[in-house]
Amino acid sequence: MAGEIRHETVEANGVRLHVASTGRGAPLVFLHGWPEFWLTWEPVMARLAGRFTCIAPDFRGFGASDKPDPHSSDQVGAAVHAADIVALLDRLGLARAGFVGHDVGAYVAQELGRAAPERIAGLFFFNCPYPGIGPRLGVPGMLAEIWYQSFHQKPFAAALVGSSREACRLHIGHFLRHWAGGNPAAFDDVLEAFVDNFLQPGNLQGGFNWYCSQNAGRLAMIRGEAPRLPPITRPACVRWGVRDPLFPYAWTDRLGVTFADLDLAPFEGAGHFPHRERPDAAAAEIARFFEGAGRI
Repeated sequence: MAGEIRHETVEANGVRLHVASTGRGAPLVFLHGWPEFWLTWEPVMARLAGRFTCIAPDFRGFGASDKPDPHSSDQVGAAVHAADIVALLDRLGLARAGFVGHDVGAYVAQELGRAAPERIAGLFFFNCPYPGIGPRLGVPGMLAEIWYQSFHQKPFAAALVGSSREACRLHIGHFLRHWAGGNPAAFDDVLEAFVDNFLQPGNLQGGFNWYCSQNAGRLAMIRGEAPRLPPITRPACVRWGVRDPLFPYAWTDRLGVTFADLDLAPFEGAGHFPHRERPDAAAAEIARFFEGAGRI
């Protein structure tokens, strides 16, 4: 039935990726952020299952996917995840798909937009980090928000956060509530499932390795030295939660440099996680973008 979540493990690019899927119709691939895994997308997947085949993989290092880098590693950036996703498309027999990305997944989708544009029917983003944010990421007023990006690189971070269930709940729960500026209770019904997930062996370090791998690029961006990349030419839609304390809406001003074909609008009443904070509206925006112009 359309609303039932199917789970499978798919070998792709040398790792086993856990994939949750539901629905029928043209394929949409949902790429999660941190501190998330496939379950973050369940509300919008349920709402779109009658119109699309919704596919939500866990990135390597996350969820029930393989953890090939069990220790601190700076070798699992966007290019690695993008290669995994291209291989996943191949294994699923999909020539192309629509992509919905958020946070980490937004970085990965941008990499896909440059490395494999022929596999992309369209790109949809919630609160999309991108190079044009530039030095604003490190201004004094943001330091209290981005502290975790440095902490997650410490060799003891995973052991500390995982030292007890309460420690893990406090750490993960802080971000799920604080960043959800429009609905701080958006994850309350699944918080224990998120804690269960991150207490699985390797999952904390697997997520933290994203920050280790991104650090050089993050510092270059803060210094204003991020390389100028060619614009992504595939159609892109960005809906940015206006109550996001991590990525203010004002930071959308240079998105046109990254995306040549851009549909940008504020997403009212939500913070960093529109897909969880306002799933009805989030699902409607996704459907409008992919169905409205016959992109998929």
